[in-house]
Amino acid sequence: MKKSHPIRRTLLATAATVSGIVLLLSLKPASDPAGSVQAGAAGGAPSAQGGVAAGAQTLTGTAVQTDYGPVQVRITVDGGKITQADAVQKPSGGRSTQISNDAVPKLNQAAVAAGNADIDAVSGATYTSDGYKKSLQSALDQAGSAQGSGGQGSGAQTLTGTTVQTDYGPVQVRITVAGGKITKAEAVQKPSGGRSTQISGTAIPKLNQAAVAAGSADIDAVSGATYTSDGYKQSLQSALDQAG
Repeated sequence: MKKSHPIRRTLLATAATVSGIVLLLSLKPASDPAGSVQAGAAGGAPSAQGGVAAGAQTLTGTAVQTDYGPVQVRITVDGGKITQADAVQKPSGGRSTQISNDAVPKLNQAAVAAGNADIDAVSGATYTSDGYKKSLQSALDQAGSAQGSGGQGSGAQTLTGTTVQTDYGPVQVRITVAGGKITKAEAVQKPSGGRSTQISGTAIPKLNQAAVAAGSADIDAVSGATYTSDGYKQSLQSALDQAG
């Protein structure tokens, strides 16, 4: 009996393997295309969720003056819920620093848990707690205003910038943005007292007008009100940063 040549045996085995693969592919279940559609649909879900996440708003409340210093709260709202809360200003110095460090994290946590400003005061930090709640409510009011306007199709947002301390007092700007433009600007805090009141009374209206006209914080300082103008522009920019 002749012995099979080793090369021939290898070729026959290879041919058999290829034939088997072809046969399996031809018998692939018809349900696979449906599986591909389901996979495609599942792949689309993250995009939709990403759209929701992109709708998050970062809003800064007004700075509330307390007997121990200003309190100002910044929140992130997503899907109608507070997802993050921080105090960008809080009483500091001496005993106040210790009280703030203890109370503010508790207030932040309570704000996220409650989803509103109806939170309990922290024991031993009554003034800080009260200021926190007022600033938190003002930030929530901005979110409500933006949502209500959005429902009407205008998409307007009311945003408050951070409080900027100047040599003559704090400056804080609030703007309304609609259609990518500043439609209104005002100073919710401005230097006051003595000569500062007169300077603010002259400079602020001009700065408000310039902000609306420019649509940005790239505006000229008002002559004779350099510090106020600089603080205004910084607070205005922080409000614009929130609008994105």
